[in-house]
Amino acid sequence: MSTLQLIIQREYLTRVRKKSFIIMTLLMPLLMVSLSFVPLWLSTLNDGGEKNIAVIDNTGIYAPLLQSTETYKFQIVGKSEETESQSRLGKDLYAILQITDDLSENPDAISLLSEKQSPQDLRAIIEKTLNEKVMQQKLDALSHSNNVNAEAIAQVRSIVESSSNVSIKTMKWGEDGTVSESSTEIATIIGMVFTFLIYMFILMYGNMVMQAVLEEKKSRIVEVMVSSVKPVKLLIGKIIGIGLVGITQLAIWGILIGVLFAGLSAFIAAPSQATGMSAPAEMGNFNIEAALSSVMSVNWFEILVYFLLFFVGGYILYASIFAMFASAVDSEEDTSQFMMPVTILIMFAFFAGFYSVSNPDGPLAFWASLIPFSSPIVMMVRIPFGIPLWEKLLSVVLLYGTFMLISVFAAKIYRVGILMYGKKPSIKEMIKWVRYK
Repeated sequence: MSTLQLIIQREYLTRVRKKSFIIMTLLMPLLMVSLSFVPLWLSTLNDGGEKNIAVIDNTGIYAPLLQSTETYKFQIVGKSEETESQSRLGKDLYAILQITDDLSENPDAISLLSEKQSPQDLRAIIEKTLNEKVMQQKLDALSHSNNVNAEAIAQVRSIVESSSNVSIKTMKWGEDGTVSESSTEIATIIGMVFTFLIYMFILMYGNMVMQAVLEEKKSRIVEVMVSSVKPVKLLIGKIIGIGLVGITQLAIWGILIGVLFAGLSAFIAAPSQATGMSAPAEMGNFNIEAALSSVMSVNWFEILVYFLLFFVGGYILYASIFAMFASAVDSEEDTSQFMMPVTILIMFAFFAGFYSVSNPDGPLAFWASLIPFSSPIVMMVRIPFGIPLWEKLLSVVLLYGTFMLISVFAAKIYRVGILMYGKKPSIKEMIKWVRYK
């Protein structure tokens, strides 16, 4: 076995065998799902108590329309009880809703009084109910007008009462003339997930390379290692070994997520197979079955291939930079002057990807997906939306050409800096190291 293979094996096995790696690899998908959905679920819970809302309606039109829910109980009180209701506020009474005039003529004649800020769901219940009544009042007023045709009013009323939300079905035209159903929402989610993964892994494993170089340099073990292996091979082995750790973790996550989707699909299909009927799989207005169908219709092979290409290219590019700067200093504190510009580049790429979701073909998305320092992150946002093949290939070629140049540049600095102690070099001095033979 060659020395390079030994270095790769050591860097890989040292990290993969750690308990922290095994635990985080297995628990991270569950943790990410929990962080996404548990706060959403908790936000829908109430404190378990009923909230009494006193309704003072001077018109007598609107109060009977407000229907109590499990959380909010509407109580109709008279104008004479207003003072008594205010004294109960904050005790057994949560809020007071007062309507002083006909809302179809005076829409501002309504107020909601409470000790705390009124919750959005309470306002939504009240506004929805009263808006429907006000619309009906205006239609009734039109129907009694001599200047408007009664048949036309009846048609308008019918349209309003039977109105439903419009849902646009998005279709995709293939180069071979075929038409397939697509989902902008699913493409957006997939793009953002893969963008975040590349961003996170570049930072995490790039920093891991930097820490490994610093630890070996501070412990001076590197002086022993370079006596039997060239510094360049040591750097290449370190980058490849740690990169394989990242690919292993991604592969395990991919398998776990695939099993999760397969289990979810089987769970949804089980009622249909048992009863012979199609069971609606919905949560509110969200159709789980349709969402899973849209997810499965995505060209996962293309996305995964490009994800691997951009992950490898982006990781090697930034890992080389991290290793280069780490080899030139003696401590983590000294790396800040060099790492700040690199961190800003990565942050710019992430925000460029984030803002490119709404316009994946815009100038920002196009140019940021070609510039090698941002293309690994931004391109993954655009691929699920479907972009020309030449753009993807050009981006890959530019990325790999750049990381090869950076790697050569980093290796020349690494071979000198790894044996330098007690001095903080400047960028100008590091450039001189490149010329050393």
